[in-house]
Amino acid sequence: MLRLWGHKNSSNVQKVLWALDELRLDFERVDAGGPFGRVKDADYLTLNPNGLVPTLEDGSLTLWESHAIVRYLFARYGSPPLQPSDLAERARADAWTDWQLGTLWPPVRTLLIQLLRTPEERRDRGAIDGARKAALAALGILDRQLSRHPWVAGEYFTFADIPLGVAAQRWYNLPADRPALQHVDAWYERIKRRPGFERWVDLPLT
Repeated sequence: MLRLWGHKNSSNVQKVLWALDELRLDFERVDAGGPFGRVKDADYLTLNPNGLVPTLEDGSLTLWESHAIVRYLFARYGSPPLQPSDLAERARADAWTDWQLGTLWPPVRTLLIQLLRTPEERRDRGAIDGARKAALAALGILDRQLSRHPWVAGEYFTFADIPLGVAAQRWYNLPADRPALQHVDAWYERIKRRPGFERWVDLPLT
């Protein structure tokens, strides 16, 4: 039995929950992190020395970092088209997975913190404006990619759509105006129909 440590409101834990759902894997989830604590306990730190979630246990393997976990699950338990067999397509999926973490997520996370978790009188307008500009620039790149393919890495849903879908769910639910992005909007509508997204990701933002 796979064991996943982490609470279901964490965006990084949601990536893994969605991956497990797509792969139809049975697992046990242990609440940890956020309001549940435990991540600074000595026994947890032996699993994940960072004191963060998620952490996955699969037999003798213990793995942390959400994107590494998602890639591992699809590599071990997935099959085409979810896990691309073509190396070029898999490399594209890897590239977009890393792009989410380094390019799209930082400004979306800033907006999330500023607009939802910071009292209005303490918000940094400069940070909000800069993050919105950066997020729109990144989404423009994604929109161009999705003008050529229905899914991030090509013609089929792959593991790369998971981290981007989690970031998109935050973007589309922020209390802010959003310009239309034809291809990203259409892709997000397809994402919303994935049962794993609906079950684990499409929740009220906190």
